[in-house]
Amino acid sequence: MLQNMSRRLVVLNLAPVFRASQIRPYSDKNTKSVKFQPAPKKLKIYTKTGDKGTSSLFTGERRSKNDQVFEALGATDELSSNIGLAIGYAEEKNHPYVSQLQRIQCILQDIGSCVATPYSSARESHLQKVGFSGRHTEELEEWIDQYTDELPQLTNFILPGGGIISSQIHVCRAVCRRAERRISPLVAESECDPETLKYVNRLSDFLFTIARFAAKLEGRGETIYTRPDTRGGSDYSTTADGVWKKKK
Repeated sequence: MLQNMSRRLVVLNLAPVFRASQIRPYSDKNTKSVKFQPAPKKLKIYTKTGDKGTSSLFTGERRSKNDQVFEALGATDELSSNIGLAIGYAEEKNHPYVSQLQRIQCILQDIGSCVATPYSSARESHLQKVGFSGRHTEELEEWIDQYTDELPQLTNFILPGGGIISSQIHVCRAVCRRAERRISPLVAESECDPETLKYVNRLSDFLFTIARFAAKLEGRGETIYTRPDTRGGSDYSTTADGVWKKKK
């Protein structure tokens, strides 16, 4: 009895620290013992390693946080975050391109990996873990062509707008252009795969296209750019659905 009670106390004391992983029978096949192993240590979200203004690349190299690599990573992260907001809006209206935007977010993570592995400090073991396929860009072009077939022909410059969803996608497009500007010098200096730059360039075209498509789904008209007339007149007027058209 005392032996059994002692065994229970040991189990109770270890319960917060250890977890059962396997149950094996004794030789008498009547009683069972529990094998314990240490519980995994929880990782903290903060490391404090960047408190002095530097951060680490995938290669292990540390650079200042205002380095152009981190500028490119930051712009790419902002782009993905804005796409996430667009997804949230589009899901509420069951727009059909949501899964494509989610795929784009995953591909942007891969671009971030390429950016964070500059060739100048990367070893072959690093480069084997990153890389970017030109097939991703071809996929975007296919999507652009598909959605373009559903839209009226573009004959004028249009202004960002067309409802909340379309406007948010236009924000994504603008941030995408900034990400492209940040990645461009890295590619020019042979520090990053040029396929990443091609993809981001084509991505802004895709975002422009589905911004127009979102406005169409919402029944919103496109606002056409008109040069302000300082003489007080204009050659354009709005129709009942909000579309700017040239006066006859």
